[in-house]
Amino acid sequence: MKDIMQFSRIFQLSLILTCIGCSYQFYLPGIAPRSFCKKGDVAEGCENTIDVLVNRLDSFETVIPYDYHKFDFCEAPEGKDTPSENLGQIVFGERIRASAYSFKFEDANCVKVCTKTYKPGNKPVMRKLHFLQEAIIKGYQNHWIIDNMPVIWCYDVENGQQFCYPGFPIGCYVNSVGLKMTSCGLDARMTNKNNFYIFNHVDIIIEYHKVDEPVPGAVRLVQARISPRSIKTQGSCQPAEPVLEVPIAPSKELTFDYTYSVRFQENMVVRWASRWDYILDSMPQPQIQWFSIINSVVIVLFLSGMVSMILLRTLHRDIAKYNQLDNAEDAIEEYGWKLVHADVFRAPKYGMLLSVLIGTGSQVLAMTMVTLVFACLGFLSPANRGALMTCSLVLYVVFGMIAGYVSARLYKVFGGLKWYSNVLLTAFLCPGLAFGIVFFLNIFLWSKGSSAAVPFVTLCALVGLWFGISVPLTFIGSYFGFKKHVIEYPVRTNPIPRTIPEQSFWTKPLPSILMGGVLPFGCIFIQLFFILNSIWSHMFYYMFTLLFLVAMILMMTCAQASILLCYFHLCAEDYNWWWRSFFTSGSTAFYFLLYCVNYFQTKMAVTGFISTVLYFGYSMIMVVLVMIFCGTIGFLACFWFIRKIYSVVKVD
Repeated sequence: MKDIMQFSRIFQLSLILTCIGCSYQFYLPGIAPRSFCKKGDVAEGCENTIDVLVNRLDSFETVIPYDYHKFDFCEAPEGKDTPSENLGQIVFGERIRASAYSFKFEDANCVKVCTKTYKPGNKPVMRKLHFLQEAIIKGYQNHWIIDNMPVIWCYDVENGQQFCYPGFPIGCYVNSVGLKMTSCGLDARMTNKNNFYIFNHVDIIIEYHKVDEPVPGAVRLVQARISPRSIKTQGSCQPAEPVLEVPIAPSKELTFDYTYSVRFQENMVVRWASRWDYILDSMPQPQIQWFSIINSVVIVLFLSGMVSMILLRTLHRDIAKYNQLDNAEDAIEEYGWKLVHADVFRAPKYGMLLSVLIGTGSQVLAMTMVTLVFACLGFLSPANRGALMTCSLVLYVVFGMIAGYVSARLYKVFGGLKWYSNVLLTAFLCPGLAFGIVFFLNIFLWSKGSSAAVPFVTLCALVGLWFGISVPLTFIGSYFGFKKHVIEYPVRTNPIPRTIPEQSFWTKPLPSILMGGVLPFGCIFIQLFFILNSIWSHMFYYMFTLLFLVAMILMMTCAQASILLCYFHLCAEDYNWWWRSFFTSGSTAFYFLLYCVNYFQTKMAVTGFISTVLYFGYSMIMVVLVMIFCGTIGFLACFWFIRKIYSVVKVD
């Protein structure tokens, strides 16, 4: 026996060693490291040329971004490869293109990229200059990428601190009273009124660390910083050179060069795996994020205590008392939630619409949680551009089966017979509403020639995913949902509805619904600030683990708040809980809408009708999703709670 056990241990150890030997490491798609070598050390797997990629240009004063090549900058050489874009990048409006900037792994000073000439009599050329001037006034920012890293621009602010941003301005404008219209550095020489200063030179500092693979001397890039400057003299990039002044309407020919200088520095501290830390740490987030978590946990503990008190004390006492009644006459003398047992499961008005919303909410709930799990595992990091939106869209399409199944089962509970209409509404109502808003807003973006406009081909691809995958899966889910046995109620429903007594102000539908959304919103409002920053203020969001925790807390809060208010209404003999349970937690979206309005007024400097329409149009899509998400959680929690409490009482 001892020999057998020893042999077993040896076999297990051999198996473990074999698995270790056969294992291998891998990198997430799109973020594998690249090694660079000096010119004489180039080998397989070690590159010498570093290409600069350019993303769309955007501004804090407008939500309309533009493609880099919409401006009259240096054009990339013909045949230079443009990186392929995934679905998420296209939908988000990211337009990463090849640029004319490219250099070897060696220091270079004042390298000319191209020369631009503007003659006052040449109208097409002058239109390009005027478009560039308008972009400078609105504060459009360049976003460059080197080895998949955003190139950051750091400048001094108050109290001797530095602010770093993953972008840099294309120029500066000094208005008629001598004020700089954009945040464009602290160059004191930019003082002449009604003048533009185009940043036609950039100083690039790239930091690296040695890896000595695949060849000795190979390195990997870990940081990229940039300092834009305006230089008048062609062929000279000295700091003392005069700045390039461009009048509003030049009266003579204007000629200048676009140039760059690049310098490489070894960094012994930062490693490739943590090279995004210096970018993400510049985003003002971490401390207040933990305050948000603590705040949310306190709210959940408060609600958990309330629910526990109801379930373990009040409700338990009520159930014990009702079950001890000897006859029906005693039951009539009682009051509270027991008296509405014959009406509490009465089918609600507009049951088909409610079932469709709950089905879609289940789909959104599954999509959100699975997406957050992938994000926590690192698959959807900011380095993997567009992965978050791509994952969300694909999961939403795939989870159409969940929407069909839940909607069909609930509609069958309501006694609905128009199953075909239920399936069609589940498949088309909410996705059609979102697609209609996106298409309407896309018309404005097309009219402006913005890079945020989703191309027509991509819209067709989205429609293909919708009709080709999501709709059939919704039909399949509905088929299985209707085939299942109907969910049985623990009590019977009387044919004649019971009269609901006069309600107090706080138990009326509207006040109670508005109260129900306060606590869930209190759990998430701090996180909303950073999420909106990442969408509208061009910041990176990367705290997905905290976001997952907040999402779990939000779900618990929505469920507990809905159960509490549902119990209070039943005690007041109001049995119309179906829709109210949905809107109680769904009213979180109302406060989210108010927060979006406040964010627009206090944090954004957006001007113009089209930008305003775009902001509130996309915000409405988010508001509807939040309402469906939270409302579904509240409804399902109340449905479980009511079936549970009425299943443990004796009803004659």
